[in-house]
Amino acid sequence: MLPLAIIKIITKNNTTNLILSKYTKEFTTNLQLAYPVILGMLGHTLIGIVDNIMVGKLGATELAAVSLGNSMIFIAMSIGIGFSTAITPIVAEAEAEKDEHKIRSTFHHGLLLCIILGVFLFGLVVLAKPIMELLHQPEEVINLAKPYLDWVAFSLVPLIIYQGYKQFADGLSMTKYSMYAIIMANIVHVAFNYWLIYGIWIFPKMGILGAGLGTVISRIAMVVFMHFILINHKKLRPYFKNFSFSEIKKPVIKKIVNLGFPSAMQMLFEVVLFTAAIWLCGNIGKTSQAANQIALSLASMTFMFAMGLSVVSMIRISQQKGLHNYKQLIVVARSIFLLAILIEIIFAIMFVALHATLPYLFLNMENTHQLLDNKEVIEIASKLLLVAAVFQISDGLQVVVLGALRGLQDVKIPMYITFVAYWVIGFPISYYLGEHTSLKAEGVWIGLLAGLTAAALFLYIRFHYLTKKMVKDGEPKEIIEY
Repeated sequence: MLPLAIIKIITKNNTTNLILSKYTKEFTTNLQLAYPVILGMLGHTLIGIVDNIMVGKLGATELAAVSLGNSMIFIAMSIGIGFSTAITPIVAEAEAEKDEHKIRSTFHHGLLLCIILGVFLFGLVVLAKPIMELLHQPEEVINLAKPYLDWVAFSLVPLIIYQGYKQFADGLSMTKYSMYAIIMANIVHVAFNYWLIYGIWIFPKMGILGAGLGTVISRIAMVVFMHFILINHKKLRPYFKNFSFSEIKKPVIKKIVNLGFPSAMQMLFEVVLFTAAIWLCGNIGKTSQAANQIALSLASMTFMFAMGLSVVSMIRISQQKGLHNYKQLIVVARSIFLLAILIEIIFAIMFVALHATLPYLFLNMENTHQLLDNKEVIEIASKLLLVAAVFQISDGLQVVVLGALRGLQDVKIPMYITFVAYWVIGFPISYYLGEHTSLKAEGVWIGLLAGLTAAALFLYIRFHYLTKKMVKDGEPKEIIEY
């Protein structure tokens, strides 16, 4: 006979394996939905990289102008993308309920609001151009940035409209179509950028303006492609027929706005936090700013994986909510949280192992004039990557839990949580450690880590509280006439 202690250990291990398998068997479904979203987001990132590479060959002034213009665009874009996420959970919930009228109504109302918001953000960015003078940038940079900004600001209109289509398709678990649209957009973008920036073939040499116009053309092509690929899908065709303004109802508009506005604010709080981190590192010195950019570029690439899982979290939680299967909802959510943590741990190990090597990819060490500065940048960046290793896990967890809460259509309290975590906890720590201690840029990143960790913890507590309450009491009914 086996000793009692060994029997207990075997029993405990078997129980643990059973519990884990309950979550790990969901991994395949999660990854199938996530990988198109991840590739699509990497595609968006690639558009910015292509702009920087092509414009960078024109000169440092042109590159600085693009960077200045895009900093304003990025903030406006975060508002538009954040707002559009309101469409996905309602559509996913309606699909689970097999309520085609609700799906159609949500799509039409959401698309209309995205059109209005796109036009509004375009106008807002154009009117905000005088802010560039307040940023104390060189006059020649501002003069180049202003006409470039006009073109790229206009591209917000097709981009936000595209988001309406994308979030609708995501809600129906059709995540591949946005990936196809972005791949196509990247091809168009690279081609037109090349032709218009350098004046190739029949096209005029437009320089930096060519980059802006190339972005507009690629985003118009993206939304047109997305429209035609969805309208020609047999399952989706009924949702595109007979649109009428008489269908527009105030309660539905209100519901989408009530979900979309807090979601937009959540994304804005995070974007502005990282913008503030760039500003703080710039105040410390140019080497700290360069090191921050290296670490941020690498962390942003790995963050796309967590963002993909966040979308999956929103979709699958919404579906289970529509089915009123709250126990399975918790299982699905935990499986996504676990998967996100495991993926981010892999990236964390990679950052630790390669922290002294990765910064070299971004610098030209053969340039003897900048050798001392480059060595300092590498030294700082390698330290930031060690912080970023832990940062990965916190950031990944907070964004997938945020997606799960959006799936529950709980957005107001998370908005307050993210504000407190980022701006009451994270930013003051970043400011103090960066400006008033010897940690400098490393201190800025420790503050970011503190803010994201606080967000992850508080958001998870919120999710646990809501789901526990749903299992116990059921979900409160909200009656809206679609």
